[in-house]
Amino acid sequence: MPYPSAPWILKGDAIQTLNLVSVNQVKPLVPPELDIISVWPEKTLGGVYLSKYGSGSVLEYNELIVAPAAVIYQGKIGVWVSHIYVDNADSVAGGREIWGLPKELADFSWEEKRVTVRQGDRLLCTLNYNQQSLGWRQRLGAASFSTMGLNLLTFDFEFEARLGLVGSKLEVAADSPFAGIGLSQPFATVGFEQMTLRVDAPKVVG
Repeated sequence: MPYPSAPWILKGDAIQTLNLVSVNQVKPLVPPELDIISVWPEKTLGGVYLSKYGSGSVLEYNELIVAPAAVIYQGKIGVWVSHIYVDNADSVAGGREIWGLPKELADFSWEEKRVTVRQGDRLLCTLNYNQQSLGWRQRLGAASFSTMGLNLLTFDFEFEARLGLVGSKLEVAADSPFAGIGLSQPFATVGFEQMTLRVDAPKVVG
């Protein structure tokens, strides 16, 4: 087994966009047994998460997560991940075989206040952001859903980080696999500095 067993502990920095996206637009991306949560008339909460995990992590890699919807199943609230990219083959294998996440390989380029993600010759997205200036240290948790074979899975994750709002501009390439979700205009963006993230093993719920 080339990857560590769950839970995974990951340390680094991350940026999360928060978007209002059309429920009807993302419904084809979400399994029918999950109910999409409307946080505004005909809108759900989605976003893009970009991170770099470094020293102290079980694996060191960069990650792009696309979550098109907030969902609920049997009273449990979480997010649905439709696309996820990393630059470490062991992370791909672990993500797919432990959590049932559709991880793919991609290339990440971090420059000052800018991160670009490509898959081969294809541009996926670019995020320009301002440096986080103010923030407060928080510990928060949430849950995500995934599928493996015929099973519906859920897993919890918890992070501790210095949180702060940042300005951002997300550009999703026209031929990106997630271009149709409508993520280019976030209403807020959160920076996670000095983050420790714990991702627990999944449970079968359906």
